[in-house]
Order: sequence, then structure tokens, then C-alpha cells
Amino acid sequence: MDRDELISKLNWFYGLEIEQVDLYKTQSRHVDDIYLKRALERIAFIEQQHVENIAAFLKKMGVNPSPAGDILGPIIGKIMGNAVGLAGEAAILKVDIAVEEKAMKDYKNFILRTGDERELFELLWSHLLDEDFHTAWFANKLKEYEALKV
Repeated sequence: MDRDELISKLNWFYGLEIEQVDLYKTQSRHVDDIYLKRALERIAFIEQQHVENIAAFLKKMGVNPSPAGDILGPIIGKIMGNAVGLAGEAAILKVDIAVEEKAMKDYKNFILRTGDERELFELLWSHLLDEDFHTAWFANKLKEYEALKV
């Protein structure tokens, strides 16, 4: 992967992670379940760490993160968070599972293309594992909600 493609890919993830931060923060304001609310807030915090990690890596490469991610990420995250938040906890969890699964797929593909860049490889693996843990938590919580409806 050449430098320009690497920067482009990192900026795409930068925007995605910003979107996730605002998605989860916004969703947390729509739920009454205190455990789900706290989990969404914590996951937003972890996603913010991903944003900061990617920004730091880009800066280490001598470039600033794309302003497009700073502008579009929060807007998309808040719109999605409000729209899904109104649909209830189960809908929130289903959307969040889909978002995290997409992120995991994209991280896996990116990891395979990192080449000899060990620091980036480690960073991406760390983010991938967090996304996987989030997905598992969301799926488990969704099962709890579905069991209560039976």
C-alpha cells in the first residue's frame, strides 16, 4: 500500500470512529436502561481513544487528519443516533451490531494490507479487538432484551 492510499484509509477510519463516538453518545441519551446507557457511554469513550490513536498516527506520518472526518462524522453519528434512539433499545443494539461488524470487516481487510508497518499493524489489531468486544456485548444484551419479551 503506498503512502497516499495509507493516508486515505486512515482518514476513512478516522471519520468512521468519530461517527461511532457521536452515535453511541447520542444513543445513550435515548435509553432508560442504566446499564445500556453506561455501556454506550463507555464504548463511546473507547471509540474516542481510537480517534486519538489514528490522529496521532497520521500526525506521526506528517499529515493532519482529514477535516471531512471532523465535520461529517459527528453529523452522521448524531443523525443516526437520534433516529435509531427513538426506535428503542433492541433497535439500537441491532444497528450497533451492524456498525461494529462493518468496522471489524474493514479493520481485518486493512490489517491484511499493512505490510511491514508493525506499529500500524498493532494499532489496527487493538482497534479490531475492541470492536469485536463491543459487538459481543451488544449481541449479549440484545439476547437479554429478546428473552424478556418471550
